[in-house]
Amino acid sequence: MQLKKLMVDVKEVWIDFPGLSGFSVKVANLSRKELTNLRKRCTSQKFDRKTRQLTETLDEERFVTEFSSSVVKGWKGLTLEHLETLLLIDTDGKDLSEELPFNEENAEVLVSSSTEFDTWLNEVVFDLDNFRSSPERDSDGEAG
Repeated sequence: MQLKKLMVDVKEVWIDFPGLSGFSVKVANLSRKELTNLRKRCTSQKFDRKTRQLTETLDEERFVTEFSSSVVKGWKGLTLEHLETLLLIDTDGKDLSEELPFNEENAEVLVSSSTEFDTWLNEVVFDLDNFRSSPERDSDGEAG
């Protein structure tokens, strides 16, 4: 048996967001290798004439875009009522039970604008226990 053959590059699971009943997010794990590659894609090197050395600069906006598209694979049950607990939104004249549809742009905005969601996402994505096989979680998209 070889470890390389046992390793899984990507695994996605549905996880309930704490405190917001009915809101579940489909997240993918991010391995150390994938995180390193993502960081490299978002880093540029420039020559600093004063120090005569290369300096690395992380493009934070690009990192958020790449990170969110790599780990947030879907959501369900994100109502406007839930959304207004995560960030400031204009709800005038809107039905608070209306759901915000998932798309990569909405995911990126939520990750970059909501500290609470971003913090939770980072905790969930890097916790291997969330991705281990267990009877409570199944891959059909049902929240566990």
